[in-house]
Amino acid sequence: MALRLVPDIACVSTISMIPVRRVFLSLLLCAGVAMSAPAWAQGKKAPPAVPEAPPPPPAAVPYDDKLLRFAEVIGSVHYLRTLCKAPGGDEWRDEMQQLLDSEAKDEPQRKERLTAAFNRGYRAFASVYTDCTASAIVAEERYRNEGATLATEITSRFGN
Repeated sequence: MALRLVPDIACVSTISMIPVRRVFLSLLLCAGVAMSAPAWAQGKKAPPAVPEAPPPPPAAVPYDDKLLRFAEVIGSVHYLRTLCKAPGGDEWRDEMQQLLDSEAKDEPQRKERLTAAFNRGYRAFASVYTDCTASAIVAEERYRNEGATLATEITSRFGN
């Protein structure tokens, strides 16, 4: 029987080699642990937070549309009268404040909508008129008449 000698270099143990599958599984395990670490750090799951109830919607007032238009008209008239330096120009802002105090004192959403309507009316003419012209005076008069009509309609139909 002849013994065949194999050089030591050719004889490599498979135990010292790391199979690709073992490396892949190890990396996958490390990635999973790293991703779930924040969850472990939190400990027990807290019960889901109870969402707060949204604030109740503002009470529907049947004349709100007309009142919003009225606020817009007041804003327009205030701008135009101030622009043309008409007497009593600032009283329109005071009138709007009285309207807010009487109509939306305890209703912040409604007060916000009325204020936005006033500002919209003010800005609408501020973007068009920078000087007091004849057309600005006519527009102010027409808006004042519309405001008077709206006030009469609202008070006669919904007033006490």
